[in-house]
Amino acid sequence: QVTLWLKKLYQHVPFPEYEVNERTVDILHEIMECNEERDKDVMLLIEDMKDRASKYEAEAKYWHDILGQSLGFYRSSLSEEACNDLTDLVEGALELKVEDTSLTSFYSALNDMTSKLYKTKSKNDEMELKLKILTKKLTSALMVEKQLERDVEKLKKSQEVQKAKFECQSKNMKFLEDKSKDLKIRIVDAEHELIARGLDQSLTHEALMKSSEELAALHKEIEPLKMELASYLDLPPSIPLAQVKVEEARREL
Repeated sequence: QVTLWLKKLYQHVPFPEYEVNERTVDILHEIMECNEERDKDVMLLIEDMKDRASKYEAEAKYWHDILGQSLGFYRSSLSEEACNDLTDLVEGALELKVEDTSLTSFYSALNDMTSKLYKTKSKNDEMELKLKILTKKLTSALMVEKQLERDVEKLKKSQEVQKAKFECQSKNMKFLEDKSKDLKIRIVDAEHELIARGLDQSLTHEALMKSSEELAALHKEIEPLKMELASYLDLPPSIPLAQVKVEEARREL
């Protein structure tokens, strides 16, 4: 059945090869049944359309005979303007999809179309309003995006400047550290050389720094003694003179 259906479907053209097994045959058989059912439906639809067409033709002939033979109303007897009006009337009826050409049908169809037109116009107005709102939001978003891009560019430039300054400071710091290490090494080498030549240990940098620290500590210890000594220096050099001073002070009081 499947093979005959494929030959009928492709006619004189060889149909594509396929793996023949139970599954593929079942699938093709199902497709075949659906296709045949669809063909039957199409044939029924065609028959129905033919039947309707014959009915419409019979009805048209019936009215043509009535209009022509009974009323003497033939198309050839009409003026060109009347033919055009009839053509417009028929085209309008077909366009409006009315059941007949009565004024009631035309008015109803026109009202429906007007209602649809107003609904469409209202919907279009609503869509235009939404479009305007979205356009404003989009414009605002684009402006924010451009501002952010400018800020990012400024930040990048600022970071580049800061990076250059940091690298320069790092180089200077490295140079100073290397220079300080070199000077320390030179000082140590010079001290060792001076010591080797018989320099007194008390004249080395470390000894002088230690002596300076000790001297500063002694100055701090001597300061209270100096103040105490100054209080004693104001006293008279002998007891009689001290008595005279006390007597003078008593008289002043």
